[in-house]
Amino acid sequence: MLNNQIKTVFEASRARGWVAEPDAKHLLAAAGLTVPRFTTVTEPGGIESAAASIGFPLAAKVVSAQVLHKSDHGGVKTGISTKEELTATFEKFNRIDGFEAMLVEEMVSGLELIIGAKIDDQFGPVVLLGIGGTGVEIYQDVSLRMAPVSPDDVASMIKGLKAGRLLSGYRGGVVVDLDELTRTMICFSEFVMTSAEMIVSIDLNPVMCSREKCVVADARIMLPTV
Repeated sequence: MLNNQIKTVFEASRARGWVAEPDAKHLLAAAGLTVPRFTTVTEPGGIESAAASIGFPLAAKVVSAQVLHKSDHGGVKTGISTKEELTATFEKFNRIDGFEAMLVEEMVSGLELIIGAKIDDQFGPVVLLGIGGTGVEIYQDVSLRMAPVSPDDVASMIKGLKAGRLLSGYRGGVVVDLDELTRTMICFSEFVMTSAEMIVSIDLNPVMCSREKCVVADARIMLPTV
């Protein structure tokens, strides 16, 4: 069933070269990963019901076939606390090239991690775990393993992170449920194996991990060019 869903979504997304975030999150949720409660708004009349269905505070992101890196285009807004602010955000996003919808989702908190995958020409599917957020390209603190990964692999990946102590609540920080992180990595690895022949890479950044759960706050699935 999941394989059919993946094929359908990927085929519909091939022209743009990547899977729109709402579609990506639907697929990841079906694969067993935790995603924020979210909905999409395509016209102003849907703003009030979207806010009511999720509740403030909210995050909003633009959905556009012409915008891959949303933050570079001003297409991300967090901490929205009123209907008026959400309406203003919609009006701003509506002016972005190729606007299709506004993704509206609950705010989530935790330690920012990155989980990803790429299809290596020599080794095949390779999965990644690292310290995420905006500094991921600066710190490059990641562990890599060939997929599929086992619980022992995940434990080894965590130990391989230079900043791995952050997951244990270093200096009063967020304590991460390592069992839930392991479950997330296993589900992700299985998703990668199922879709390996149809993707180029997947980036889940950030994945917000806490004592209770690991939530995929942002997702990007890149597809082969047509």
